[in-house]
Amino acid sequence: MSHHRSLTRRDMLAAAALLPTCAFADDLPNVDQQLRKDAKAASLSLQFRGKTKADAKAWQKNFAKVLRAALGPHKPPQDWSVKVEEDRQLPKYRRRQLLLSAKGVPTLPIYVLTPHGIKQPRPGVLALHGHGTYGSDTVVGRKGIAGIAQAIRGANYDYAHQLAEEGYVVVAPCMTPFGRRLHANVKLRKRTGSDPCAVTFVRMALLGRILMSENLRDCLWAFEYLARMKSTDVNRLGCVGLSYGGRMTMLTSALEPRISLAVISGALNVMQERVQHRYSCGAQVIPGLLKFGDVPEIGSLIAPRHCVWEVGDKDGLITKSWADQAKKKINRVYSALGASGAIHYDQFHGGHRWSGKVAYPLMRKVWS
Repeated sequence: MSHHRSLTRRDMLAAAALLPTCAFADDLPNVDQQLRKDAKAASLSLQFRGKTKADAKAWQKNFAKVLRAALGPHKPPQDWSVKVEEDRQLPKYRRRQLLLSAKGVPTLPIYVLTPHGIKQPRPGVLALHGHGTYGSDTVVGRKGIAGIAQAIRGANYDYAHQLAEEGYVVVAPCMTPFGRRLHANVKLRKRTGSDPCAVTFVRMALLGRILMSENLRDCLWAFEYLARMKSTDVNRLGCVGLSYGGRMTMLTSALEPRISLAVISGALNVMQERVQHRYSCGAQVIPGLLKFGDVPEIGSLIAPRHCVWEVGDKDGLITKSWADQAKKKINRVYSALGASGAIHYDQFHGGHRWSGKVAYPLMRKVWS
């Protein structure tokens, strides 16, 4: 018969009290500290280091190839069916709400804004929304929906509406997990406090899918719809967006050469900084990106086409020192391609919001 008695909870607590506290705290960094260290030392192995036009073109071709491989499948459908949900005549344009459906991919909701009185093809713009509950309802100016008028006032957010009133044909898709595509996650967030982007990213990853890649596919799909419209001039196509919409404008424009002008607002921040200093949602994650590049490298694929980067001096999501480094990298590629006049910076006084101060006159000039 054993003479050892069982340890009680009191015995274990008493024993624990005798152990030295934080004995290894200085020797073992926690996971956050380790990841910050790793991010700081990220290789970014494919940064542009050339000088000539030939160097830049070869670099762009190679970097785009590696980027596409990291993204995985993101090609949009070639054929689809269209369901009209709503068709309204507004003072200066017609606004249609459509559902695009194709085999093997989720149905994509889009808005199509077509100015009245089109007699010949006009420039077309893909308008991408940022984070938030309302998705593309904000950028098209659906002020009748509770909460949207306030969001528009705070960020000058209805740029799709503004562009349609300027006379451009506009398509605005709703990305995942936002707006109408957020509903299940809204309930999840209320119940658990979870970020829908993080939850969706993890669930998709388990299925071998990447959230940012699927949103890229949908942006390219909406762009293809825009390009095929009879009212659109295929030689004058652009892409614009604020915040996450700016991030997706950058990625979409980088990989779609038919986009001749891009306006990237509130997104001149880099993932290397985000990993070290602040949270960045799963909707912005390209697995393995920092092994070969970052935001400046992706943005540099837009060269030599026109690109406007909007940066508010009070934007708390953009760190000036990192933004300045990013600009130098982007400028280097534009300069090598002999296109320094095509890169533009709208550094306005204000916060995380849409400006248009440089973008609208540039669109008129380039597309006149």
